Order: sequence, then C-alpha cells, then structure tokens
Amino acid sequence: MPRGSLHAATVLLLLILKEQPSSPAPLNGSKWTYFGPDGEKSWSKKYPSCGGLLQSPIDLHGDILQYDASLTPLEFQGYNVSADQVFLLANNGHSVKLNLPLDMHIQGLPSRYTATQLHLHWGDQNDPHGSEHTVSGKHFAAELHIVHYNSDLYPNASVASNKSEGLAVLAVLIEMGSFNPSYDKIFSHLQHVKYKGQEVLIPGFNIEELLPERPAEYYRYRGSLTTPPCNPTVIWTVFRNPVHISQEQLLALETALYCTRMDDPAPKEMVKNFRQVQKFDERLVYISFQQVEILTGTGLSLGIILSVALAGVLGICVILAVSIWLFRRKKSSKKGDNNKGVIYKPAIKKETEDHA
Repeated sequence: MPRGSLHAATVLLLLILKEQPSSPAPLNGSKWTYFGPDGEKSWSKKYPSCGGLLQSPIDLHGDILQYDASLTPLEFQGYNVSADQVFLLANNGHSVKLNLPLDMHIQGLPSRYTATQLHLHWGDQNDPHGSEHTVSGKHFAAELHIVHYNSDLYPNASVASNKSEGLAVLAVLIEMGSFNPSYDKIFSHLQHVKYKGQEVLIPGFNIEELLPERPAEYYRYRGSLTTPPCNPTVIWTVFRNPVHISQEQLLALETALYCTRMDDPAPKEMVKNFRQVQKFDERLVYISFQQVEILTGTGLSLGIILSVALAGVLGICVILAVSIWLFRRKKSSKKGDNNKGVIYKPAIKKETEDHA
C-alpha cells in the first residue's frame, strides 16, 4: 500500500474510533428530537439533567455580565491541519459533525482541552435565526460549536462528558453577510451527507479560520451540553464577534440535510436544530472585554448616547460663549461711542473759537 494511502487509512481509523460527547446514546436506547413527542419539552423525562441547573444556551445580556481582567486569550494549537490529512464529515441525525484530530487542543483554561468534534445549529429558510446563544435577546443566523474534553484529567471525551469541567466548547455566532471561503470547506460537502448515517472524507484545513476576528474578546460561563443528556459539565467560551457567511451558504445549510435515513418513508428536513434559551439561575457571565451596554429599545450604545450628550453640552457652551462675547462687544462698542462724543465736542468748540 502506498505511504500516502496508509497514512490516510490510519487517520480515518483514528477518527472513526474516536468517541464523541455531543449526544451519547442513552442506556435505555431512547431517541430524542427537537420537535414532536420526543422534542425538547420532553427531554427532561428521559434525561433528568435537561431539567436541572446550569443549563445552556443562555441569553447574554448586560445584567449578568462582569468584566474579568484575568481572562486571557486562548491559544489554539494543532488547529492548522494540512490538506494532506483528512476530516470525517458526518450526518448524525441532529447536525452535521466534523471529527477533529487528536493533536488539536486549546490552552488558556485551567486544564488542557483536546478537540474532538465540531458541529452547527441553524434555523430554516423562512426563519433564519438559528443560533443557540443570544445577545441581549438577539438571535443570530447560526452557531458553530467546537467541542473539547479535559485531556489532563480524562482519557477521552465520552468519559469526560459527565465529569466536572470535563468539556470546553467554543461557540461562534454566525450572521448573514459576505461569502466565507473557510466555511465553504465544510458546506461544499453537505450534499454527500444529506441523510442520517452518511459520512464523507474531506481535505484538512485550518480550523482557526472558522473563528471570528479578535478571538480574545469572549463571554465565559459554566453551563451544559445543549443536547441530551444535557450534562452540566461545560466551560463555555462564546466569542463576542460573529463571523459572516453568504445568504447562499446559509440557505445550503438550511436545505441540504435530513434527520432521517435515505430509505426512510417519511423524510424529515434537518431544520431549527437549536435549543431554546434556558434560565440562568443567578449565575454570572464573565467577559474578557470592557462591555459597552446596549440600551434596550433604542439600538444605541451607551457610548453613542454619551457622545451625543457631550456634543450637546459643548454646543450649548459654545452658544453661551459666543452670546457673552457678542454682548460684551456690543456693550464695549456702545461705551466707546459715548466716549468719542465727549472728546470730540470740545475739539469742535475749540476749532470754532479759533476761526471766530
């Protein structure tokens, strides 16, 4: 077997054997969906943690945010994967999932966290607001999750998924904008994983390209998996700045996939695969950036409001200053006219007397 083929086969075997934490199979074999009898409202009946504390996603709003100067930028190591290597892209019936290599990890958390997979959440073409986390009540078009497990403490993601601080998830908010070539390295292969259970190998690429600008700006809180069994074991890092994909790319994500297998007599489109925002239970969200609060109902930031107010005050001061200056000038001019009259009249009188 050629060396290149052997390498690819080895990588594929490692990817297939790698255990994933996004939605482990329950012991009783129960299934779950986002809608219907097994939908989100009934998750807690089969998965008690889904009705418990520390649940995700949440709404990130000003009342719960607290700046933390100790939150340092994350380091992304092994994220730049050569195109000679391969990723396994799969339809797991709930999302499209990309298995990640074993040498990819992040540092900057209390432990080292090794990457295991990434997946997406989205809405549908009639309601393209499918992010799980919201910011001040605002939904984004979609959301990317890059899942890592605590490799300092646990041997794999499956073991770590129900342990304290076992998982760390990076969340990227996605909104509609210009074409994104980095995301198209995933989206261009969606047609090969249309149905549940289908898989395809795709060329490796730099996963860091999927992150937004200024990744040092983020929200940090302790929460849970957003799918059953909803284990409250996740350290969440939600990046402040969104990435953009084109309308065509978003439409492809919203229309290409099915939750059902190819031979299912009642195919179901994979749409609106996001969990609703959960109660926050008086937790705090720590932020790595100085927050500029958005004033509810105005759409204007506090900075803009203060700038306008300051400009107004300065304008009033200028008007007052000009008014005072004009008043003083007018008063001075009037006084000057009176003085000229006193000096000038004796001169006229003297000149008249000289001529007489």
